Amino acid sequence: MRSRYTAFVVRDAAYLLRTWHPGTRPPSVDFDPAMRWTGLEILDTTEGSAFHTTGTVTFRAHYTDDGRPDALHEKSRFVRHDGAWVYASAVFID
Repeated sequence: MRSRYTAFVVRDAAYLLRTWHPGTRPPSVDFDPAMRWTGLEILDTTEGSAFHTTGTVTFRAHYTDDGRPDALHEKSRFVRHDGAWVYASAVFID
């Protein structure tokens, strides 16, 4: 999760697409030039160890949009695919 957040911060679309499950991956990632990510809080995790094939991360990602502060509150689901953890889906909270 932290690496994907960092990829959003530095606008690394290639990394985001590589770490997205092929069944849910979009054809491209577009970045809003007015948005700046400012912080990440990991609020909860479930499973996701070496012994699991799935896991979730609940987080709050802070950002500014055209200078206005806001946050994205999400529970992301990750799965193992070809031996690597990849982002599969999300439920938005709030």
